[in-house]
Amino acid sequence: MLRMNDTMLLATVCAAKDAVPGTDFMPLQVEYREKYSANGRFPGGFTKREGKASDEEILTCRLVDRALRPLFPSNYHAEVYVNVIVFSADGKDMPDALAGFAASAALACSDIPFEGPISEVRVARINGEFVINPTFEQLKEADMDLMVGATEENIMMVEGEMKEVQEKDLLEALKAAHEAIKPQCRLQKELMKELGKDVKREYCHEVNDDDLKADLAAKCYQPAYDVTKQGLEKQARTEAFEKIREDYKEAYAAAHTDLSEEELDEKYTLIDRYYHDVERDAMRRCILDEGVRLDGRKTTDIRPIWCEVSPLPGPHGSAIFTRGETQALASVTLGTKLDEKLVDGALERYYMKFLLHYNFPPFSTGEAKAQRGVGRREIGHGHLAWRGIKGQLPDDYPYTVRVVSDVLESNGSSSMATTCAGTLALMDAGVPIKNPVAGIAMGLIKNPGEDKYAILSDILGDEDHLGDMDFKTTGTKNGLTATQMDIKCDGLSYEILEKALMQAKAGREHIMGEMMKTISEPRPELKPHVPRIEQIIIPKEFIGAVIGPGGKVIQQMQEDTQTVITIDEEDGVGKVQISAPGRDAIEAALAKIKAIVAIPEVGEVYHGTVRSVMPYGCFVEFLPGKDGLLHISEIDWKRLDTVEEAGIKEGDEIDVKLIDIDQKTGKFKLSRRALIEKPADYVERPQRERRPRPERGERRPRPEHNDRQPRHNESNNEAPAQDGGDFKSALDDLLK
Repeated sequence: MLRMNDTMLLATVCAAKDAVPGTDFMPLQVEYREKYSANGRFPGGFTKREGKASDEEILTCRLVDRALRPLFPSNYHAEVYVNVIVFSADGKDMPDALAGFAASAALACSDIPFEGPISEVRVARINGEFVINPTFEQLKEADMDLMVGATEENIMMVEGEMKEVQEKDLLEALKAAHEAIKPQCRLQKELMKELGKDVKREYCHEVNDDDLKADLAAKCYQPAYDVTKQGLEKQARTEAFEKIREDYKEAYAAAHTDLSEEELDEKYTLIDRYYHDVERDAMRRCILDEGVRLDGRKTTDIRPIWCEVSPLPGPHGSAIFTRGETQALASVTLGTKLDEKLVDGALERYYMKFLLHYNFPPFSTGEAKAQRGVGRREIGHGHLAWRGIKGQLPDDYPYTVRVVSDVLESNGSSSMATTCAGTLALMDAGVPIKNPVAGIAMGLIKNPGEDKYAILSDILGDEDHLGDMDFKTTGTKNGLTATQMDIKCDGLSYEILEKALMQAKAGREHIMGEMMKTISEPRPELKPHVPRIEQIIIPKEFIGAVIGPGGKVIQQMQEDTQTVITIDEEDGVGKVQISAPGRDAIEAALAKIKAIVAIPEVGEVYHGTVRSVMPYGCFVEFLPGKDGLLHISEIDWKRLDTVEEAGIKEGDEIDVKLIDIDQKTGKFKLSRRALIEKPADYVERPQRERRPRPERGERRPRPEHNDRQPRHNESNNEAPAQDGGDFKSALDDLLK
């Protein structure tokens, strides 16, 4: 159990006692899972239970696997299962940076053969300073985010992203990470001794025939070396290598007729394994001694590049990038905010606006097998390309962007081809990326005990498999944006790494130059079939009015205008996005929204709808959600006894002018007659003079009791005749 503050991880390791017969590789399986309960959360979905591993968990599995796998003995073939589980998390510290340390410590506590220990740390550069294992909050301010795995002596694995930094900055980050890893490795060695696990178990997973091995090397090395020097293409080279092996098998069978068929099959298995080593040695010596690679290139040469944009009419953007025998077809889809991906993990919950998916079908390498679901390799390679490109999208770009790369042919570095093809497709779609991104994979040939080494630019698949390093970098003209490195040899110095980085920079610049010949900047306009998006800002207090009760208003607007409308509250304002295939629909939706958020102004003319008719006038909705009174006296210049005389009924649309807003109640007073020309014979009625009111606090003088007149004749109930005509006249004036 590893603990840092309130974050706790349990790492376990189990290994089979014996290898499965016929196994000639390292069957290592690493699992990393984050429990939702670790952060006090319920999983989503109907079952409320953790499901399959998320992409983020798979990526962490790969980071641990890549650091551990090279350190198992080459002849150890028993199944090994490593499980790392996050049981507690405080939401501050990032547990994925601790997974490699925990896994290695579990191996250190066991008797499983392992040439470690290792550890992993995250290193970030924040305000110019390197920080080891930063928190979630700290990482938001970083311009470098790297995961580094290493033994006490050597760096084994690197992966991360950067904001266009220089090669020397990457080297400094690696050194800072390695210094933090060394004491963690020493601690594990002390733990091994304390537990008595510094002596590992004995095993025998391979049966060898030294005479056969020597005979095969003597007879097959030179033919393999000759094939290596011919510079053949992949298929022809594979067939030539296979012919050497099959010819040796035939000769061996003819010379050993005394062997049974079963015994001969066992020898054939050994021949396959020994021949692989011979082929590896021939390729490496040819590069080290003569500087000639499998396809005839020099160590710094880049394979021929061919690009094309818009090969597909349907997608919003598309491109083909071909480098040698590796080809990637990328397509771009532009969507709305509703297309964003929700990442609902145990420790984080957020939305992604830029997605990149990488597909590696079996036919790309000529394999005759079914295509199943997305594998860990595809998730990892797609993530690397995503990291390389994502920093170049505009921060305020309204579209959700998805890039899909399908590898149609593969002979080395398809993830870097995906980076290049994705960049071209984005520019073809008219996405205003800041700078184009190119990627390259570098290799290394370095035999133990030799000072001589060779750094290879743009490696082939066989050079990756038979070499000592796979070092991928992506970058713009300004600097590095992402990197991934796996090292399979000991004693890799920082001098070699620096030389590899500078050689990679030259290679990327060449690749970028070839890409720019096809398309050098994003298209100025989106393609006609791309949905248009308009974004406006509205005051926070109007968000509810635009949405309406239960979403009624916004749903009705979308139905009426055939648009997609989304609203988010950010930074104290409402950000509204409107998407539609055509401009007219967007304009119609904009008009409706602007009407809702508009502030009524006295003197403005509005087109409204009559909502109700009353005896004294009608109420008109002159702006969405805003009703005003159109008094009967303001309907027309002539006197009306009823509203119906003007032909106005409920549901009619009329133009009105806002003539007053009550400062106390906020009620709106409308006029229709103000929009009608005044008749020439119209005579304005004189306004009746109002009796002056007494000052506040003054009381009117009351008549003397004896002078007060009775209100009515108590005997005959007749109203008094005194001043009767004046009262009636005043009452008529008041009613008018």
